[in-house]
Amino acid sequence: MGILLNEQSRVLVQGITGREGSFHARACKAYGTQVVSGVTPGRGGQRFDDAVPVFDAVGAAVDATGANVSLIFVPPSFAADAVAESVDAGIPLVACITEGIPQQDMIGLYRYVQASGTRLIGPNCPGLINPGARCKVGIMPGGIHLPGRVGVVSRSGTLTYEAVGQLTDLGIGQSSCVGIGGDPIIGSSFVDILRLYNADPDTDMVVFIGEIGGTMEQQAAEYIGSAEFTKPICALIVGATAPPGKRMGHAGAIITGESATAASKMAALERAGAVIIPTPADIGATAAQTLWEAGLD
Repeated sequence: MGILLNEQSRVLVQGITGREGSFHARACKAYGTQVVSGVTPGRGGQRFDDAVPVFDAVGAAVDATGANVSLIFVPPSFAADAVAESVDAGIPLVACITEGIPQQDMIGLYRYVQASGTRLIGPNCPGLINPGARCKVGIMPGGIHLPGRVGVVSRSGTLTYEAVGQLTDLGIGQSSCVGIGGDPIIGSSFVDILRLYNADPDTDMVVFIGEIGGTMEQQAAEYIGSAEFTKPICALIVGATAPPGKRMGHAGAIITGESATAASKMAALERAGAVIIPTPADIGATAAQTLWEAGLD
């Protein structure tokens, strides 16, 4: 049922006693997520909302509660260490919501995570959700999601919500939704998530949302056009009117060469066989048409 999360996901929230961490931990619990523990150094022994035990360290939380997913709301200066602590504790899936982690920190952290058995989503991301399992790990509004068989993967949190809202309004449910993050260095790429969707028997089609900057979309196009990828996919690239050299929102959304432009990315995806979504307002309609043409509606 979808990717990465299921009914056995047991979530630990790093920074659970902070303003953002506490707000979103409650929202995750209200959605149905098993939030089993929190970590805030110096707050060990307390209980969050009189129910969730708080620990000083991730290792102790994992040993006591069996947490297997970490959700991170830690200030940028300490977020890389927070991710590394989850890696060291053997947590297989980490979602880091924090924005503004120094790139120097991320260079070393990326290498450390890649050498481990942990999958990192983010940083600077909305997280991920599996509507069928009633499990959300992040900041997305749970109420707009509908269980179904379309996977969503996006660099933009806001456009993830827009895509889901349009799909749900048309009665098109989602198997999973993953926001990979908008920073130049992130833990999981489009290709990483597309491979999971391709292997997932409960995902029939993928909605893909990219943006200007970098070459991840071209790398995704190469994978989509390969013999390995077998599912229908429709793709939106935003930032077509962005001037070269100007950052548009995300730290990674900056045109630094021809390959980073929206036109280059859309052309690569179209050549690979993706159905191009003309504008953000057309996400739902294009997905519905693509499902119909594939005989999956």
